[in-house]
Amino acid sequence: MRRKGKRAGGVLRDRNAGLYLAGVVVSGFGTSAMWLTAGIWVKSLTGSDSLAALTVFAMWAPTLVGPVLGGIADRVRRRPLLIVCNLGMALLLTALLAVGSADRIWILFAVLFVYGMTGVVMDAAETALIAGVVDQRLLGGFNGLRTTANEGMKLLAPLAGAALYARFGGGTVALLDAATFALAAGLFARMRVRESPVSPPVPSRGGGRRSATAEGIRRLRDTPAVGPLVLAAAVTMLLAGLNGAVIYAVVDEGLGRSPAYVGVLYAVQGAGSVLIGLLAGPLLRRLPERVFAAAGIAVFAVSLGLRALPHDAAVLASAAGVGAGLPCVLIAAMTAVQREVPGAVLGRVSATATTLIYAPNAVALALGAGLVAVVDVGALLLAACVVGLATAWAVVRRQVVGAAH
Repeated sequence: MRRKGKRAGGVLRDRNAGLYLAGVVVSGFGTSAMWLTAGIWVKSLTGSDSLAALTVFAMWAPTLVGPVLGGIADRVRRRPLLIVCNLGMALLLTALLAVGSADRIWILFAVLFVYGMTGVVMDAAETALIAGVVDQRLLGGFNGLRTTANEGMKLLAPLAGAALYARFGGGTVALLDAATFALAAGLFARMRVRESPVSPPVPSRGGGRRSATAEGIRRLRDTPAVGPLVLAAAVTMLLAGLNGAVIYAVVDEGLGRSPAYVGVLYAVQGAGSVLIGLLAGPLLRRLPERVFAAAGIAVFAVSLGLRALPHDAAVLASAAGVGAGLPCVLIAAMTAVQREVPGAVLGRVSATATTLIYAPNAVALALGAGLVAVVDVGALLLAACVVGLATAWAVVRRQVVGAAH
């Protein structure tokens, strides 16, 4: 049941929103620390760059079956599901204390894969739960603050995780992550949520992953306020993946700096994301979602073009622009999903949207790695800039045409 009568902008005065955001900060710190540490851990035990890179893939791979995993959130009560998932991960992470040599590295990969699966389920449950307990007028501001919380942890936690690993080893980081999951479970348990009885699963003809995905796509396609934003977000994340693939070439060939300088750029990018997360609520109260999304895509696209210039100031400015522009369409798309999709199927539809949005990023990372070897980096970035600006124009033009009708 939705809370009524709360003044727009009072996200932090909403008990449920405040507790949830606290849970995001706590669990996000542990996840960000573990994300970096896992790769360092594998590299130090095996000496393999390829295996170290696969740690990220192990956590992201379950996103590809997001619609199926997200459907779990439509079949059970969401708050208990979040509590159980967090406590389960807290327990599972203790298994990493057994990883002390290369022949036990499989334990780490198994835990990371379950980590990714649980993350997809929890993300769907969180999206659906918050849509049901937070006033619709607060959703944009809430999603902006969630972005700020996530990006803020990405600035701090990896350094803390690396320091803990260097001093005490990977097991200590695993215990830290386990503790953050347990604390997040306690915060979610304090939320005052009155969930309606669980509806029976919506029947689907074929069953399984294909039918769940088709159902999610159909819901997105048939919801005019949502589908175009999800498509625009997918294109933007495709360009973001290309940007990630060329970043080392930009630093090395364009600026003549060491690879460590990439860390500086990501820090600046994170700061831009934190800032736009704080501003998202006020901006979404003044701008239609598609205009907000289009403006962010345009800033992101121009920043990609700016990154082609071989100057430190230009590349630093582009990092801030990427950080500020990229989250806008993501915030707008997920806010529209939460507001427009019926609660009974919101878990699977939000997971489908997440898969459609983020899968192109993984594809572009792989494609971009190959293109860097044969295509000029500056030309790739300028082409991405043009595609991004065209996407922004298509989004805002659709908004204007819709308003005219």
